[in-house]
Amino acid sequence: MLHAPVSDREELIAKEIVDSVYIVHKTLGPGLLENIYEVCLCHELHKRGLPHKRQVVVPIQYDGITFDEGLRLDVLVDNLVICELKSVEIMHPVFTA
Repeated sequence: MLHAPVSDREELIAKEIVDSVYIVHKTLGPGLLENIYEVCLCHELHKRGLPHKRQVVVPIQYDGITFDEGLRLDVLVDNLVICELKSVEIMHPVFTA
C-alpha cells in the first residue's frame, strides 16, 4: 500500500506526541487506567501549544445509514495525528490495526 510522505508538520507533531507520552509514562508509571494517561497526555500537548481533541466521534456508514456511535478516537492532534492509547499488560496484535 502506497502512502503519501509525512509532512514536516506531521513529523513535528509526532515527535512532540512521543516526547509527551514518554514524560507521562515516566511520571506516572504503568498500571493506571487509560483515561488517566489520556488526560495527562492532553495536558502535555496543551503545554506545547498543540491543538487536540479528546474522544472524537467518527461516524460510520452502513447500509445507507450513518451511525454516530461507530468509532471514537482517544486523541486527535491538530486534526492530523490520531493517538489511540492502550493500558494493557500484553500488547495484542489487534491493537496495531
